[in-house]
Amino acid sequence: MGALTGRFWEEKRLDQLSREEWESLCDGCGKCCLHKLEDEETGEVFPTNIACRLLDRRTAQCSSYRNRHAFVPECVRLTPSKLRNIDWLPSSCAYRLVEAGKPLPDWHHLISGDREAIHRAKASVKGWTVSEDDVGDFEDHVIEGEL
Repeated sequence: MGALTGRFWEEKRLDQLSREEWESLCDGCGKCCLHKLEDEETGEVFPTNIACRLLDRRTAQCSSYRNRHAFVPECVRLTPSKLRNIDWLPSSCAYRLVEAGKPLPDWHHLISGDREAIHRAKASVKGWTVSEDDVGDFEDHVIEGEL
């Protein structure tokens, strides 16, 4: 991998980022790895505290990121074009912030230089989720408010 330079996210559009830049922009919150429930009548999406079976709940990282689609075919591969049509990403998502021309938060590792800062800021799913393998009725795990 090449070295990341400068504040590339402020200098380029998302569709101009290299693969390395795109991947490094992810803040590692793990919120996109939580199950969401959609009301079939209204289309409203409700977040849950239920983590994908591949999410390491101690680190908020995918345990098989490279091969996740082999295990979880419905896992969304986020791209700049898909980002515009996905409304369930949290408002703190670095991709959403950059797309909207907003600054990254101080805890983002590209700003702080520390990948653990997000967890100390309580901006990730680390420590408060349950595995999809350990729950019954998903509706019992809907959480209030935004992720």
